[in-house]
Amino acid sequence: MKKTFVLDTNVLLHSHQSLFSFKDNDVVVPLGVIEELDRFKGFNDERGREARSVSRELDTLRKRGHLCDGVPIEGGGSIRVLIDTEIEIPYGFDTSKVDNRIISCALYLKKQGRNVFYISKDINTRVKADALGVPTEDFETNKVDIDELYSGWREMVLSARDIDLFISNKGMEWKTDELFRNEFVLLKAGENENKTALAKYCGETRRLLPLFHTNAKPWGVEPMNLQQKFAAELLLCNEIQLVTLVGRAGTGKTLLALACGLQKTIDEHVYRKLLVSRPIMPLGKDIGYLPGSKDEKLSHWMQPIFDNLEFVMDRLYNNSDDVGKKIKFLIESQKVQIEAITYIRGRSIPKQFLIVDEAQNLTPHEVKTIISRAGEGTKVVLTGDPYQIDNPYLDSSSNGLNFVIEKFKNHNLFGHIILNKSERSDLSALASELL
Repeated sequence: MKKTFVLDTNVLLHSHQSLFSFKDNDVVVPLGVIEELDRFKGFNDERGREARSVSRELDTLRKRGHLCDGVPIEGGGSIRVLIDTEIEIPYGFDTSKVDNRIISCALYLKKQGRNVFYISKDINTRVKADALGVPTEDFETNKVDIDELYSGWREMVLSARDIDLFISNKGMEWKTDELFRNEFVLLKAGENENKTALAKYCGETRRLLPLFHTNAKPWGVEPMNLQQKFAAELLLCNEIQLVTLVGRAGTGKTLLALACGLQKTIDEHVYRKLLVSRPIMPLGKDIGYLPGSKDEKLSHWMQPIFDNLEFVMDRLYNNSDDVGKKIKFLIESQKVQIEAITYIRGRSIPKQFLIVDEAQNLTPHEVKTIISRAGEGTKVVLTGDPYQIDNPYLDSSSNGLNFVIEKFKNHNLFGHIILNKSERSDLSALASELL
């Protein structure tokens, strides 16, 4: 039986392509959704862009026929705008709320005998629809099962002789397809688990290769555990142009990315500048507008970046009193540039080491926009914790960081690692575990 999907506003704001994501089924957009999209279309953020894109798509469809009757689309489905002025809202529901009008549309179609599904990213409206007996689902497209997220490394047991040959020959052939490109491997001897070696899989040559930066200490920052060693390898390899680092608070994601970026930019001159950015997403209640120039406003949001820069400089210059001056010099000389994500759209960024911190607060479309800004010779590093999301429209499965990992995980230009161990402090590690 053909299905009818009633879309909530937040689904269309998440991605305007959701209009065409239901194949040969019927898609219904209630009039209340159109009214809400009209309220969002003036915004300059991602929601505004998606709202305007939905309006353009519907206007294009309107030229093919009457939207109130349903316009056929490729694949055999149709898109219809449902006028809800005559639809009765169930007793007990606030008639002034648009959400209740949208749910009532789904209930109205169900009573007509249609195989209806209400699609929303709002938990409360899904609960209300379910209470009325309307089947309801989240918008699953672009979702990733976080429990099965690619870790970027694995353990493998070999004989002690094979490990000796791997070390002496500086690599070994690996013809099976079980490994992803640029995946790391901890090799352990079956006879003696203390005999180990670290390797990275090269998909082009189908070989396991030793790490090139085993003893690296970029700007005095030494990797403290196995995953940090793997992360440093990805960050320091020029041929890997996209790196994702995932981990809870204190695992060293941002710190390692900054230290390696400074090494590649200031010392090795591989990149012209180090560009650091993060989405402006408050934790808790927003404090409202901030006074001052753009740089003065951004300084509050970018303070975590300055904290990490200060830590790196302290390690490099042995807690010198001039650390603040040195950081100021790096920024004034444009070797280190700090920007909000808002100002990256539309730019072309060639030959730069680009770090996007807190990338779990970005939508898949926003991450696509950022990565597509990368010009020739640019390296993009995305860091984040999928369990700490402040964007109300995203969760641990639908955020752009996880989406990138899933889509890129077997490409030569991509590397990824999940960092599990907190190295910030004993208290930070305990908080991440217990809270």
